[in-house]
Amino acid sequence: MTAPRSVKAVALVAAALMLLVLGAALRPLFAPENHTQTAVLSETEIGFVHDMAAHHQQALFILARLSPDVDPAVTRLAQQIDDVQRTEIGVMLGWLRLAGVPPNSRTPMAWMEASPSGAGDSHHHPATLDTEAASMPGMATTEELEKLSSARGFDAEVVFLQLMERHHRGGIAMAQAADALLERGPVKQSARDMINSQSQESGLMTLMLGQRGAQPLH
Repeated sequence: MTAPRSVKAVALVAAALMLLVLGAALRPLFAPENHTQTAVLSETEIGFVHDMAAHHQQALFILARLSPDVDPAVTRLAQQIDDVQRTEIGVMLGWLRLAGVPPNSRTPMAWMEASPSGAGDSHHHPATLDTEAASMPGMATTEELEKLSSARGFDAEVVFLQLMERHHRGGIAMAQAADALLERGPVKQSARDMINSQSQESGLMTLMLGQRGAQPLH
């Protein structure tokens, strides 16, 4: 009689364990835990990513209008910028998808109002093909893009270098504002990387303009 009782006891214990496991598995369905989910991106990060992606998009518009008959050194620089900006756009759009927010901002540049850099002033060139980005620093006007589209050879080199160098300075100002506002994380690191890479390219473009007897735009 001892063996059957022992078997019965083991069976009861096993059944009890199974009920506990099932209860733990089903608990979230009937009694969701009261945990606050951490946001993928903060509001400042979303604002910066939105606006920098739009800013990068105009860089691609500028690059697309560069005449193919320019100095090979200018062509190589343009290709380098194109590669980097396309990669960064892809990363930023990926962050927005992970955060579950649309790719376009309804309040462009609002995040920079709290920036200690004061970069969100009113002395910016109006944006092209994206009126929401009208207050972004360094953006080219429609007339400036048309001028680049019609320029050839040496003239195209000068116009392109001037527009892209100013565009880089605007991007650097935005990235510096994000770096100052954010404490940590991949978006902050990305902003710092942009500051470094675009500062180097901006310096190179200033040098190339000097070689052509021209100056950066203000």
